[in-house]
Amino acid sequence: MLNVSDVMTRDVEVIAPEETLQRAAQMMDELNVGALPVCTGNRLLGMITDRDITVRAVAAGSLPTETCVSDVMSEGVRWVHEDDSTDAVTKNMGGLQVRRVPVLNSRDELVGIVSLGDLATRRIGEADAALRAISQPSMPDR
Repeated sequence: MLNVSDVMTRDVEVIAPEETLQRAAQMMDELNVGALPVCTGNRLLGMITDRDITVRAVAAGSLPTETCVSDVMSEGVRWVHEDDSTDAVTKNMGGLQVRRVPVLNSRDELVGIVSLGDLATRRIGEADAALRAISQPSMPDR
């Protein structure tokens, strides 16, 4: 059985909570990603996504050059440990309807991210089930 450490992406770029949304968007563009972990050192504080920037900031009239990442990031982010099994992670991703999850070590420091793509390239059957669960329509949060 594979563990998360066998399939995760390591050396993940992070952003500090005091950085601007403009810098977060620039990093996402440079890295060709839609989400960045928000950290102080190796400590995970949350995640910021391109959707967070668009919906929570731009749609509300906030200026990307003046708004901090901490103002719109998602807190209370679900994470996994690097020694968790891919089976458990895949089921959790489906249940939570998320496509990527930060990975922490035994000291709760960020060491990577595991994505549905990481799982799909190594555990096709499990990724299919997770994708079906993730893709279920969700109710608006309003």
